[in-house]
Formats: sequence, structure tokens, C-alpha cells
Amino acid sequence: MINQANKTHSLWQRWWPFLVVILGALLVFGVAHDDSLYQTPILKIQSIKQISSTKQSDQFHNEDRQVEQELHGVITNGRNKGKHLKIENTYLKSESTTLGYHTGQKVFLTAHHHNGQLSATISNLKRDTALAFTVWLTVSLLLVLMRFSGLMALTSVIVNGILFWLAVSWNADTQGGIVLMIFGGLAIVFAALTLVIVIGFNRQMLMTLLSTIGGTALSIIVALIVFSLTHEKGVYYESMQYVTQLPRPLFLAETILGSLGAVMDESTDIIASLTALKAEKPDVSAKQIFKSGRQIGGEIMGPLVNVLFFIFVAETLPMALLYLKNANSWNYSFNMTMSLGVVQSLISGIGIVLTIPLACGITSLMIGGGRKWGRLQH
Repeated sequence: MINQANKTHSLWQRWWPFLVVILGALLVFGVAHDDSLYQTPILKIQSIKQISSTKQSDQFHNEDRQVEQELHGVITNGRNKGKHLKIENTYLKSESTTLGYHTGQKVFLTAHHHNGQLSATISNLKRDTALAFTVWLTVSLLLVLMRFSGLMALTSVIVNGILFWLAVSWNADTQGGIVLMIFGGLAIVFAALTLVIVIGFNRQMLMTLLSTIGGTALSIIVALIVFSLTHEKGVYYESMQYVTQLPRPLFLAETILGSLGAVMDESTDIIASLTALKAEKPDVSAKQIFKSGRQIGGEIMGPLVNVLFFIFVAETLPMALLYLKNANSWNYSFNMTMSLGVVQSLISGIGIVLTIPLACGITSLMIGGGRKWGRLQH
């Protein structure tokens, strides 16, 4: 009986990720055929006819092309299910503010009834199938390749997402009056929960948490000191879009969360490597641990800073190009689209640099010397 139970448990451990993948695939299939769950009419495009294509240009000599297309399709839900419609759609080739459609896509409609005749206009594209497929693919890769570690990482993302939604709701209820307190506390909770879920509650987790919070706090303190000395010249808070509360505290809250991710990544890598070193060589000294940590930090610091830069460029490039294409100067375009991102990247970079000696120091103090690492894990 015991052997049979062990075999069953072993099979379950081996095959449960694939069962989740299969269930997820069935869910994606269901989402692709969920039109009847929507109250808004949905049109499946069956054919498209291009009516006209006109070249356009503006006062800044930007060229585009306006295309008018005729969509033929069938309504797939509601009381008008099965009815065929013909709808005209006009869009720009650049698709900056309008969208062109293709055969096989589904769109939401705004229905109009006039003298018993049904007509409609397109309100939006139905994207739930693509979203469900992307989520399924991400989860499948995590579970199949990483198994339990992937499950823990996925759990941490879900928990942090729920907490972030609660924090945003709380901030909205308080009209942004305590945004720094909310998101500063959220950063600590993010770090603690993520590390507990991924690493577990042990000495390695505590070292990583201390290093993460310390590195993030140091980067913000340095930033505030610099802001005070320079009177925040060159920091254009007015470039923050759609802000309905004080921009400065909101910017600092964004910076805390942005710096937290990079610092946590670095702290985890350094401390995990040093604890593995201690496990392999129990008699390694505190000085050797600190020196090894500095070498590890020096190797991962460059890629981390570049990742932050790439994320920043990817986020701001479309808006910067829009400013430049509308005859704005490089200086004005940079100030209005990139300046705050550069400041955030620099603050995060400061956090990355300061975290290296901090993580090495904490680790060497807590596990250094000739003590056996096995006694200190819990």
C-alpha cells in the first residue's frame, strides 16, 4: 500500500503541470467561443472590401494614408444572432488613433434601429481570446519548465497583483493624500510576500529582504538629497499624463516601486550565490564572502542597468517620436517624454550600485566565519 501511494504521488508530481496545461487549453477554447456570454452585440468579420485609399499629409509634412473599407459579417450573439451586416470603417495606415480590421476578427458593435432596419457601428475589437492564449502560454511555460518554482513565481505575481489593485483603490478613495505612505508600505509588503513565497521563510529570505528594503530606501534618500540641493531643476512633473493628484508624491511612489524590482532582483542573485558558496565551502571567511559578493554584483550590475534603460526606451519612444514628428525640438521632446524616465532610471541605478556592498555586508555578517551553514538555514 505504501509503495502504491508513493508511485501515485510520484506520477502526480511528474504530470500535474501537463494537466494544468490541458485544462488551460480547454479554457482558451472556451473563451474563443464565449460570444453568448456578452450582452453587447458581436460581429464576426467574414469578408472585407477596400473602397478607397487616399494619401494625406499635414503641415509638418507627415504622410499617411486614409483607407475606407467595407466589412461584411454575421452577428454571433443576442437577439440579432445570425443576421448579416455591412459596416463601413475608415482608418489611417499608421493606426495611431484608428484601427483597420481583418477577416476572421470579432468586433463589438453599437446597434442602431431606424424604421425597423438594423445598422451598427464598431465600438471596439474583441481581444479576450488573444489575452487568454497569452496568459495560458505564459503559465504553461512556467509550470512545464520550472514546475514548483514556476508555480510559486506565478502565485507571487497573482498575490502582488491583488495587493496592487487594493492599493490603487485605497489611493483613489483618499484622493492621493497619502500616496507615499500607501505605496511605500506596499513596497515592503511586496518584497516580503514575494520572497516568502519564492524562497520560503528562512535566513536567506531575511537577508534578501533586508538588502532589498535597504537598497531601495538608500536610493530614494539619495534622490531626495539631490532634489533638495538642486531644487528639482530639470524635473518636469507637468509631463506626467492624465494625473489628477499631486504629481510629485505620485512620481516618488512610482520610483519606489520601480527601484524595488531591480534591487530585489540583484539582492536575490547575490545572496543566493553566496549562500550556495557557503553550503559548498562551510569554512569560507566573512571577508571572502564579501569579496565574492562584490564580484558577483559587478557582473550582474551592467545587465540590470541596461535592462532598466531598455524598458525606459521602449516605454517612451512612441511618444517621443510623435513629438518630434510634430516639429517639436529635441530638447522639448526630451523634457516632455523622457526626462522623468531618465530620472527614475538613474535613481534605480543608484539603488543597484548601493545594494552590492549592502547585500555583501549583510550576508558576510549573518553567515560569515567558520560556522556551519546547515545550522543557520532556519
